[in-house]
Amino acid sequence: MSLSDHLATGVTTVCRAWSVRRRDGVVYGFTDHDRDLSFDGLVFRASSGMTARVLQQTTGLSVDNSEAIGALSDAAVTEADLLAGRFDGAQVQSWLVNWADVAERVMQFRGSFGEITRVAGQFRAELRGQTDALNQPQGRVYHRACSAILGDAACGFDLGQPGFAADVALTGAAGTVLRLTGLAEFPTGWFRRGRLVVQSGAAAGGVAVIKSDTREDAGRVIELWAGLSVDLAAGDLVRLEAGCDLTAATCRDKFANFLNFRGFPHIPGDDWLGSYPVPSQPNDGGSLRG
Repeated sequence: MSLSDHLATGVTTVCRAWSVRRRDGVVYGFTDHDRDLSFDGLVFRASSGMTARVLQQTTGLSVDNSEAIGALSDAAVTEADLLAGRFDGAQVQSWLVNWADVAERVMQFRGSFGEITRVAGQFRAELRGQTDALNQPQGRVYHRACSAILGDAACGFDLGQPGFAADVALTGAAGTVLRLTGLAEFPTGWFRRGRLVVQSGAAAGGVAVIKSDTREDAGRVIELWAGLSVDLAAGDLVRLEAGCDLTAATCRDKFANFLNFRGFPHIPGDDWLGSYPVPSQPNDGGSLRG
């Protein structure tokens, strides 16, 4: 019997179940039933304290949305995981299930976590439908800087090749200022505008943008534009990735990747529009751009 046939009987045994898959591959299952359910190789826990509000679904390209509410606990979602951003953008699936026969179920929602807030020992997560991706800006901006992100598909550069990334343990950390030793083979400023990816410790999985990269005695000082939600500590292993200022010269000289440059370095600037002949410059009928 299908779920629709079960609902047509008028006496139902249905509940909701949903899975949350983080970007690091960790998967959680939750249900609002009073006992655990199991299907698709996943156990949906009843003791998690998770609930979901009514799903709003519309026709057309409007974004379907809802909200998940749950208690922060060691058995389910922890505050440390939320602070570290491990649930940001997590993929969510929701089913209506006959708890007496879990084979009778229907998927009602597929999407991702949006804004997540924490209040009084609980978290609230906005659920965004798949049409949310259609709200992203499209097209290109014509300007001199590159529009790609270093290492993405448009850039095409492999940051995993030698000389462009380093794994190193912190010797000290104070807010956004981090201290390391070694890295002598990398020039000063090599990692400025690059990424820092935390490999171990309480902030594992966190990503930050590097503001400055300087030398201090025999060590290195890395300053971040903004601190991570979970503080770093001495001994944490981090990965430093080379930085790019999005200029054509850097793309050519530092990364030898000018064929993939996604900017327009020769486009005239606004000052060129106001150019006019002056006696101190040659007036041979050529371009007025200096």
